[in-house]
Amino acid sequence: MRPGRYGVWCGRVDTFARNHWRALSVLLGLMLAAFAFNTAENLPAGLIDRIAGDLHVPLWAVGLLVSCYGLTVAVVSVPLAHLTRAVPRRHLLTGVLAALAVSGPAAALAPAYVPLLGARLVTALAQAFFWAVLGQVAAGLFAPRVRGRVLGTVSLAGSLALVAGVPAGTWIGRHDWRLPFGLLAVLALAALPPIAALLPTTAPDSAPAAYASEPDTRRFRVALVAVTLSATGGFAGFTYVVALLGGESGFAPGAISLLLVCLGVACLAGVAATGPFLDRFPWAALAAAVLTQSAALLGLAAARHQALAACFLALFGLALGPVFLAAQNAMLRHAPRRTDLALAANSGAYNAGIAAGAALGGLVLARAGVRTTFAAGGLVSLAAGLTLLRAARPRHPGSPPAPPGSIRR
Repeated sequence: MRPGRYGVWCGRVDTFARNHWRALSVLLGLMLAAFAFNTAENLPAGLIDRIAGDLHVPLWAVGLLVSCYGLTVAVVSVPLAHLTRAVPRRHLLTGVLAALAVSGPAAALAPAYVPLLGARLVTALAQAFFWAVLGQVAAGLFAPRVRGRVLGTVSLAGSLALVAGVPAGTWIGRHDWRLPFGLLAVLALAALPPIAALLPTTAPDSAPAAYASEPDTRRFRVALVAVTLSATGGFAGFTYVVALLGGESGFAPGAISLLLVCLGVACLAGVAATGPFLDRFPWAALAAAVLTQSAALLGLAAARHQALAACFLALFGLALGPVFLAAQNAMLRHAPRRTDLALAANSGAYNAGIAAGAALGGLVLARAGVRTTFAAGGLVSLAAGLTLLRAARPRHPGSPPAPPGSIRR
């Protein structure tokens, strides 16, 4: 599609945005891609024993297929976003989905562990590109007044991977773990046509969401710190949630599986409920999600009855998904420079927090037990929430608001 035919992405309401069927088609493609990438990231967790047995490697080596994936995304997100800052988003996303369409089957056909790890790292590089531009592209398809709801819709598709994608992949792979990895190519190829055909090739600098609506360096930095701390606290607990539910709360294995499904459903519900609030109360939505997560983790650490543990687990799910969603929205609102770099920084910070949380939880678990692990995660999340509340107050009460388009420092 030639950019001039349908109008140029710019600050005005453009022709492309008024072609709602085109915008919706691209949005559906982005949602399917988000579902595919989140499924790809977490798929080995459900197939860990089968992969280990088939490739004759220890379980911890298969665990590295997930942890190395996350660390790769954390490390390369910002550098890759910077290197590709001038590449039209249609070309970039087309290449990203093509990489997933190739790396999925490459993982499925891997004859040994090292080629499988290499295919996973290719997928991780593609995901780093994808999450760096996803929010900017999706938000730019529609009017600014509904961008929070648009981000919520895309995040809903990503969260659905944990509820449906990974369980479905685990079920499909119960006899042959390779098949689910091969099916990732089907998802990538299904998402590719609307993006490759309907997304304009306009320069990224002229995209509607290329720059923040309310640039604010202080809030941008606070949001990055908060998302890192909240991911650290959240995954310090989430990584060891089965140990808490089984070893401490006394749930049977079948009940634990059901509770994990409920956790995923609660995560979906939290994302769906948060989206509409992002357009009216963006900073409050982020702070509320982080503080809710803190309360849930501390509640799980203290709960001695199964009913209370189940309630706090559901509360944890309601908060876990909205944290990343609300942080993405903060990047689009407050980034001091381009939003793609800010979104890449947000993705990198969140993945770094996941890795740090798993490490923190393991250290605390070895020394003080699983309940203390959840208490530590709750306190780290509380620190993130209090940081956000402090940043919500103006620096100079009574001072006039900054003019539109200015950068607060």
